[in-house]
Amino acid sequence: MIRAIAFVSYGTMPKTTLETLDELLRSVQGEVDDSDAIYRLRSARQLVQVLKQRHDDLDGALDESIDDEEVLENLRDLGYL
Repeated sequence: MIRAIAFVSYGTMPKTTLETLDELLRSVQGEVDDSDAIYRLRSARQLVQVLKQRHDDLDGALDESIDDEEVLENLRDLGYL
């Protein structure tokens, strides 16, 4: 666990929580020899990608549906977008 946190802290910093999670899973996947564990880690990374795509789709939909740029900017500043 400490190695994974150190990897994220000293490596290229991911931009989002989902990217951080994917980086942690990827780093552990590279250290594991058990094929079943590798399969589960790869599956978890695929699920993270699905969540990232859904998040991106929702952001796009919000951008299209909210006309007020000030509201969008406030939502971005608060970390919602």
